[in-house]
Amino acid sequence: MDDMRLVVASHPVSHDHATGVGHPERPERVSAVMRGIELSGLETIRIESPVIDQVDLLRVHDEDYVDYIEWFCRKGGGHLDGDTVASPDSWEAALRSAGAVTAVVEELTGRTGTAGFAVTRPPGHHALRDRAMGFCLFNNVAVAAARIRARGQTVAVVDWDVHHGNGTQATFLDDEGVLYVSLHQNPLYPHEGVVEDIDRGAAGTTVNIPLMPYTGGEAYREAFDGIVMPLLEHFEPDWVLVSAGYDAHHDDPLAHMSLTASDYGWMAARLTVTFPPERTVVALEGGYDLAGLEEGVAATVRGLAGEIPGGAPIPSLHDQSGVLERVHAAVRRHWAI
Repeated sequence: MDDMRLVVASHPVSHDHATGVGHPERPERVSAVMRGIELSGLETIRIESPVIDQVDLLRVHDEDYVDYIEWFCRKGGGHLDGDTVASPDSWEAALRSAGAVTAVVEELTGRTGTAGFAVTRPPGHHALRDRAMGFCLFNNVAVAAARIRARGQTVAVVDWDVHHGNGTQATFLDDEGVLYVSLHQNPLYPHEGVVEDIDRGAAGTTVNIPLMPYTGGEAYREAFDGIVMPLLEHFEPDWVLVSAGYDAHHDDPLAHMSLTASDYGWMAARLTVTFPPERTVVALEGGYDLAGLEEGVAATVRGLAGEIPGGAPIPSLHDQSGVLERVHAAVRRHWAI
């Protein structure tokens, strides 16, 4: 761990993306993330999140939609839907949030002994080609993945946010060069992400693991060991991008799962067992309990450095074996795992 470094992309404008009093996706989340990175104890290489190149943005979003978001923010902002809010500064914040992930990818290229963390606010994995939703304006991880694909490399997106990343799935449903794996609570917003999606589009590359409410770390770890890691080993991606939501934490107000900080550290460390950290970028998605967010980020960063956290996971309220068996059966139709 002493030799490991972390590239961190962030920008002060992320604090200026104003969502209104009482909104759970608030500026204090960024401060909690930065405290977690400091708490990890890793040496950091700080870079300023750039404005995303329009060419990269338009691989994922329609030009008319991008123009609309700019116009909407410049005229003063407001509600894009019941949950998603933009303000005048949200335009620059969204451009730099998308730019953060691609900047970390570029910074890691050619390095060794270095992982990456993109402090992305607003988050992104719900954003569709032509629609903002779920607090998300542009799909930050999808934009970076599309850029990687444009240069002929493959990507695995591991999404452990408690909500299904419907925008990311929709973006790459037909792309056999992107493996999308999501562990999420079901039922829960956006009410998508079923096991059977694996048979759609580029068959086998969309893997959803929908878990019942009050699932604890034991089931997540079983899913990682039995499904996620074998898939990554078979797919052999050039890059792993993690849509890192921390809203499956047991104290999070927007969901009903039972993860602890050590579970996030365990998942991150598990990734590094078979995949080099210098080709791994963690990007912030959800997470609305500030203490849980801070602790989860610290544990994730330590996990990327190879530290295996201690502590027993919280047991699940419901038996998840049936769900995991269904996912296993679906995956085995496409992969020899």
